[in-house]
Amino acid sequence: MTEYERSRTMPALPEHIFDQAANVDQLDQWLPEALHVRAGELPAVTVHEDRTDEDTSALLRARKDQMRLEWGTRDQGSYTGWLQVAGLGSGASEVTVHLSFFDEDHDPGEKAVNDALDHSLERLEHQVRLRVDGAAG
Repeated sequence: MTEYERSRTMPALPEHIFDQAANVDQLDQWLPEALHVRAGELPAVTVHEDRTDEDTSALLRARKDQMRLEWGTRDQGSYTGWLQVAGLGSGASEVTVHLSFFDEDHDPGEKAVNDALDHSLERLEHQVRLRVDGAAG
């Protein structure tokens, strides 16, 4: 098993970040650009990966009371992940994303995963800023 984890501090309340991250219809706006999620009957979703041009059955659960998203492949159990939002006070939050690959064929490698996680957290922060700034103005 290979695990990866990245964190980023964002200038927003945890509820705002979690609401944006957990919005199934807007996941494509912050997930790695090569992944596309179609919601079925939640928690069931289908994930299309451009790299392999394959659809994968997956599960996505949002636990708002814990400010946590959890996901993973449904049938083969080769991959899981979670996103956790924690308030830091003064209107800032830390967002952590953790990925576990149980099948090395599903793991794109350390550099690719870390780059994708960093870029996804950056994209999520951008989406949160658009939402928070739009609501304030």
